Amino acid sequence: MRSARSTDPAAPQRGSALGTGLFITGTDTGVGKTLITAGLAAVLRARGIDVGVMKPIETGCPERHGRLVPSDSLVLREASRTRDSMDLVTPYRFREPLAPMVAAERAGQAIEIGEVHTCFSILARRHRVVLVEGAGGVMVPLTEKAAFLDLAALLRLPLVLVVGSRLGAINHARLTVDAALRAGVPLAGAILNCTKKDRSLADRTNLSALRRLLPVPVVAEIPYLTRVRGRALWRDSRLQRLLVRALPQLLPGLCDSSHLR
Repeated sequence: MRSARSTDPAAPQRGSALGTGLFITGTDTGVGKTLITAGLAAVLRARGIDVGVMKPIETGCPERHGRLVPSDSLVLREASRTRDSMDLVTPYRFREPLAPMVAAERAGQAIEIGEVHTCFSILARRHRVVLVEGAGGVMVPLTEKAAFLDLAALLRLPLVLVVGSRLGAINHARLTVDAALRAGVPLAGAILNCTKKDRSLADRTNLSALRRLLPVPVVAEIPYLTRVRGRALWRDSRLQRLLVRALPQLLPGLCDSSHLR
């Protein structure tokens, strides 16, 4: 994990990052951001598109052999088949499962937004597309002055909003979209992810309501997925088919329909 010295979020100028990409965020923790990010990385790579991945801050990392291991980032790196160093993919790793600002403070460190920007810029020069996964939602704090929404704006990446399908999803999705649009951060689309096997009435009606209420397209509804013989969920063929269909909306120009046949 890189050391941190400053909490100034304004060191680099907005727009200085290179390349094309998406910033995957969610309505909450545990809604499937890593699943969707890994799935997108896998289908892009399978279609010959060089994709890099980044989860700049990961908390709740277990310690193995004296090192903090970011499990989500390992999934992303496997799905994308990249060999980028973990110091680029996840420059900040913390043991306690807390909001990044709090986890950093309790570890006696501070997160430098400029350091994240530098790592992203290196990845953006290496890869045609970079997928960046946040933690929690857009207002989760990185420092007292910056949240993940500020980071997405700094990197000039449109958001993909992963909505956990549950009671309350409509409110959380609308609040997230409103915050992003007020901040001038564009949204490429939303993906509704079913996280429970038994679907409630809210689960069954969320898709229709969100498509009527959100000012951005809901490009896919992911069914509840289960592991088969230990196979990683991001390899599920249903997930990959749905994400392939969503790519032209999420990455227009780069992924048109003819390219994905």
